[in-house]
Amino acid sequence: MTDTTVDALILDLLEHVAREERRYDDVIETWHTSCPKLPVWEEANERGLIARTRVNGHALVQITASGLPFLSSTGGCYVTPHLL
Repeated sequence: MTDTTVDALILDLLEHVAREERRYDDVIETWHTSCPKLPVWEEANERGLIARTRVNGHALVQITASGLPFLSSTGGCYVTPHLL
């Protein structure tokens, strides 16, 4: 799997998270993989593009301030950014 493929999938993940508030359990169920060739969740975390946080007692996944430039530089679009 190429970096370009992983970057494209990370963009999909960031768009998914940026569209609306996302609960951690929902995001991890959709995006976590044990496939070493497709480390989308892990790579996005390692790059600091997304982070898990607690809001009103709920674990949420939010795009970070570092994630927004990645999202916009790759042509991604979003509705409402949920920033850390």
